[in-house]
Amino acid sequence: MSRILVVDDDLASCRTLELHLRAQGHAAHVAHDADAGLAAAARIRPDLVILDIRMPGRSGLQALPELKRICPGTPVIMITAFHDMDSTIEAMQGGAADYIQKPIDIDELDAAVVKALRSLEAEADSMLVVPVAQGARPGADIMVGHSRLMKEVFKMIGLAAQSAVTVLITGESGTGKELVARAIHRAGSTPTGPFVAVNCAALVDTLIESDMFGHERGAFTGATDRHLGKFAMAGDGTIFLDEVSELSPAIQAKLLRVLQEKEFVPLGGKTVHTTNARVIAATNVDLRERIHQGAFREDLYYRLQVVTIHLPPLRERREDIPDLVQALLGRINREVRHGAYRMHRDALHCFQDYDWPGNVRELENVLMKAVALSSSEAISCEVLPTHMCRHAQRRSSVATPVAAHSLREVEKAHVLRVLEATGWHRGQACTILGVSRPRLRRMIRHFGLVAPSEAPPDEEDAE
Repeated sequence: MSRILVVDDDLASCRTLELHLRAQGHAAHVAHDADAGLAAAARIRPDLVILDIRMPGRSGLQALPELKRICPGTPVIMITAFHDMDSTIEAMQGGAADYIQKPIDIDELDAAVVKALRSLEAEADSMLVVPVAQGARPGADIMVGHSRLMKEVFKMIGLAAQSAVTVLITGESGTGKELVARAIHRAGSTPTGPFVAVNCAALVDTLIESDMFGHERGAFTGATDRHLGKFAMAGDGTIFLDEVSELSPAIQAKLLRVLQEKEFVPLGGKTVHTTNARVIAATNVDLRERIHQGAFREDLYYRLQVVTIHLPPLRERREDIPDLVQALLGRINREVRHGAYRMHRDALHCFQDYDWPGNVRELENVLMKAVALSSSEAISCEVLPTHMCRHAQRRSSVATPVAAHSLREVEKAHVLRVLEATGWHRGQACTILGVSRPRLRRMIRHFGLVAPSEAPPDEEDAE
C-alpha cells in the first residue's frame, strides 16, 4: 500500500481523487493549499504527491522546490486546468515526474501513478551509486576498465611510454584512441611538453600539408603570413595523427621523410626544419588492407607500427561498462550540474546487453542525453533510446527460446506473475493488466489461481 498525498484547492476534485486512490488500495491524504500540503508531506512522508499548479496563495510550482527538499526522491505529478507550455516546462525543470491536464482522465492518472510508483520501487533497488570526486578536474580524460583486454592496453601504454618510439593505435571509432595517445604522452619523458592533435580526415591535401608542416608567406593564394605547422608547434612534445589512413600519397611521402630523417620543409619554403616530436598515429581501418588496395604506403606502415596498441570495442569488454558509467556520470554531472548519480538495475542491464557500435563515445552521448531527460536521481530505461531497449529484448529472446505453450498457459502465467508482483493486490493488478475487477476475478477462477494464505484480502473482496 502506497501513501499518496493530493494537494488541490478544488474540494470536489480532491474528494474524487481521494476516493479513487483508496479504491485502488492506496492510503490517500489530502490538503487544500500549498502550505498545508508541505506540512502534510513533512508529517506523512508520502510515496507520491499529486500537486495542483494554481492554488490561492503559493502556487504548486512555487511549492515544488520546497516539496522536493522535504521529500527528496518522492515523485510529484502536477495537475492543472490551465495548460500552457511555460508551466509544463517549469514543472518538468522543477523535477515533476509527470504533468496531467484537468479534467483528469482517470486512465491517464492511473497510468501516471503506476509509472511513478514503479520508478520509486526501482529507485530503491538502484544498484549503481556514482560518487563525484571532490576536486576532480572537469573534463578529465575518462579511461577506465578492469577487463583483461583493458589491462593489456594499460600495460602496453606503460611499455610504450618508456621510449620515444612511434606508436600506432588501432580500434573502431569511439574506442578512445586519443585518450591512449594522451596517456602515453603523460607517462613519457616530456609530459609537460605540447600534445598536438591532427585530424587527417578533416582537411584537403593542400590545407593538411600546411596544417602539419606549416607554410611560408605567398605559398598559395591567401597565404598572407608565415604559418607554423603542427610539427613545429609540437616541439619536443607529441604529435597525434588521427585517422592516418586518410592521408594522400603525397602527404604520406612527406610524413615518411619526417619519421626517417626527423626533418621537413614548410609548404612554399626552402629551409629544412628539424623536429624532435614523438609521433603517435591512430586508425580505425586495417592498414594492411589499404596497402593491398594500393592506398597506403607499406614503408610508412612499418615506420608507424613500431609499437601497436589495439583498443577493443566496447562489446568485447562489457564488464567495464559499470566502471565507465560511473566515471562518465561523475564528469557529466559536474559539467551540467545535474543530480542523476544512479542507474536503475534494468537500465544497466540494457547498457550491458547493447552492442555499442559507437563504443565509448556513443555511451557518453547516451548518458548525457539520459541525464538531461531524467527527472530523478536515478536513470531509468524510460530515458534511454528505444532502439537500445529493443536490442536488449531481441538478445534476450534469442538467448532464451520461447517454449511451445498454449495461449491459455501463457495467459495464466502472465496473470499469476502480475498478481505475485503486486502482492495479490487486485487494484494494482487490474491497472497493469488493463482489465476490470470483475474480469480479473473471472480470470482467477478460470485459471484456478489461489492467493497465498498469508496475503490479506482486498477490502472490496472481503465485502
